[in-house]
Amino acid sequence: MNYKRLTILCGHYGSGKTNIAVNMAYALASQRDHVAVADLDIVNPYFRTKDSQEDFDERGIRLIVSEFASSNVDLPSMPADLYAITDDRSLSVIMDIGGDDRGALALGRLRDAILDEDDYEMYMVVNRYRPLTPDADTTIEVMREIERACGIPFTGIINNSNLGDETDAETVLSSVAYADQVAEKASLPLVLTTVREDLYDSLKEKLSPLLCLHLQAKPI
Repeated sequence: MNYKRLTILCGHYGSGKTNIAVNMAYALASQRDHVAVADLDIVNPYFRTKDSQEDFDERGIRLIVSEFASSNVDLPSMPADLYAITDDRSLSVIMDIGGDDRGALALGRLRDAILDEDDYEMYMVVNRYRPLTPDADTTIEVMREIERACGIPFTGIINNSNLGDETDAETVLSSVAYADQVAEKASLPLVLTTVREDLYDSLKEKLSPLLCLHLQAKPI
């Protein structure tokens, strides 16, 4: 996968943005110096990039995150070094944005700088099996809400359709037609499909491009 300086991941609650952000950061850190993950998911995040802090440190990945992440303080707080994302152009940044339009408002703070630099991709992460995005039309509605909130247009679709621990190869294969339809209706490319690492070998000859995901452990 070819990365721009900024890779922005948006999507509805539970679409799986954070796991993708973490895995993309690992891949990018093997290719470039000065990689960062920016966690702007301030809307009740379930998986948090902060949970991968130790792995990030080992790989030299910088984490830009609210000081309250992974604490018992539930405040909609932005990271103190938020503007390093746009001001420090030596950084290659994977950005994890909060669910739906409310989360995207945080991204809007950086809109002008992102659009002026024009070195970004913004991907809509979709999951057919989430209750609020079961079909292409409802997914497109969520996409447009996010775009209106942040003022930045999407550039591609990532299919992360899964049923959590119950996901099998057929779960993923059955979601491809949905993802293709979302991409067609949005007039955007389907950039990749993701799959849990234990299913990767059974699907790598059937789907391309395919991103193998090492999943974060669920927080206690």
